[in-house]
Amino acid sequence: MLAKLQELENKYLALEQELSDPNLLKDQKRYQNIAKRHADLRVIVQSYRQNLNILEQIDENKVLLGDPDPEIRKLAHSELEELEEKSRELEEQIKRLLLPKDSNDERNVLLEVRAGTGGDEAALFAADLFRMYSRYAEQKDWKVEVLNVHLTGGGGFKEIIALVSGDRVYSRLKYESGTHRVQRVPDTETQGRIHTSAVTVAVLPEADDVDVDIDPSDLRIDVYRASGAGGQHVNKTESAVRITHLPTGVVVQCQDERSQHKNRAKAMKVLYARLLDLKRAEQESQVSSERRSIVGTGDRSQRIRTYNFPQGRMTDHRINLTLYRLEAIMEGDINEIIEALGTHYRAQTLAQSSDDNSPNAFGSH
Repeated sequence: MLAKLQELENKYLALEQELSDPNLLKDQKRYQNIAKRHADLRVIVQSYRQNLNILEQIDENKVLLGDPDPEIRKLAHSELEELEEKSRELEEQIKRLLLPKDSNDERNVLLEVRAGTGGDEAALFAADLFRMYSRYAEQKDWKVEVLNVHLTGGGGFKEIIALVSGDRVYSRLKYESGTHRVQRVPDTETQGRIHTSAVTVAVLPEADDVDVDIDPSDLRIDVYRASGAGGQHVNKTESAVRITHLPTGVVVQCQDERSQHKNRAKAMKVLYARLLDLKRAEQESQVSSERRSIVGTGDRSQRIRTYNFPQGRMTDHRINLTLYRLEAIMEGDINEIIEALGTHYRAQTLAQSSDDNSPNAFGSH
């Protein structure tokens, strides 16, 4: 780890030198790129330098432990304990900072919410979940653009797909993929029985054209008349678009816009994201099981959370987190859940990587 940290400090100093070049300001794109890389390294380099300084103080106090003056020995011993504790905390912080970052964390996402088992009640809960995420996006100043929606007669969503764009959206929402279970009494239930329904959520990083190579000859594009709930036509022109990627069998469709051109562009966004997700899943399947987190694969068959309305309770089964403030959660107050999930999986990754690091990367003190 020491060699890695020294290498990062050298990179930091080199970037600092580049930033001091007045000619760099002439190329704003390059300047912003270098400034971002410099800022990304700042916290870890500062922590590294702070710890080196503390280690020097530890060595100095160890020398003082042999001083003939008992008062100096006592003071040195007391300071030594404090310094060693600070050093341990900094080393843990540095280990966390050195964890490999998810290359998708900075990306926007395709949020897909689909009704599962439970009929109309599942569709209604799909609408409730989408509203929850939309409210959370508002709090984060993110933009939500609906790409495609299939409504049901009762006002629910059979499926809704939206592009959520903003600052580090994927890093916040990536653990939301999975099966969300709801337990509540439907409005149509006359005897007050609790029904259990399910909704699936998929969070896919938005793909750039360069991430996935699509051969136009591999696409089958069909156009048809867009229709709404109950089968009524939204318009009388063939504006809806269905795109089939023949090699993988992935099918996407979009009918939200009145323009065929706009629907096709939106459908291609969804197709790129799904193919990137397939590509990522293939890469992850090649990684040995003991070196990756099962949840980190975004396995959408797993039941990850239960929303129990009679008890006002939300339980995330992956981290055994239970909160009794369901009403606030459904209004988008999910930051505590997202933070807890992030902390859990960062700690898990740190534990998995600990075998690759020596107990004390800075030497024995």
